[in-house]
Amino acid sequence: MVCIYCGGDTSVSNSRSQTKTNQVWRRRHCLDCDGLFTSIEVADLASSILYKKDKRHVEPFERDKLFISIYESCKHRKDAPRAATALTTTVLSKLLAQIETASLSREKVIDVSSIVLKHFDKAAATQYLAYHPPHKS
Repeated sequence: MVCIYCGGDTSVSNSRSQTKTNQVWRRRHCLDCDGLFTSIEVADLASSILYKKDKRHVEPFERDKLFISIYESCKHRKDAPRAATALTTTVLSKLLAQIETASLSREKVIDVSSIVLKHFDKAAATQYLAYHPPHKS
């Protein structure tokens, strides 16, 4: 990775796995300008996991779409952006722990999301399920 300050080469001075969020935290040191910065490495879910809407529609999984659906359900809260970010991370960690193939079904995403939301805010869970019914008609 190149330095965010000068574009020079960097070395890793500290690295820690974040098992709950499936990320790697790294402290980097620039060899040219002596700058220090932190990087966080995450898996590119869009190129790694497929989202199965139904039997015929498959698309790349997008974390942002999950975030938006959770955010929309939490809009009644004053801390909606922060809560939705944390809830999205929790839902993703639970989904990735349960994944068996390189795909997630719509039903699995809705099920896990609604369970996490019910534990956090029952009104948000109700709102989420109103727009994401478990079974399509």
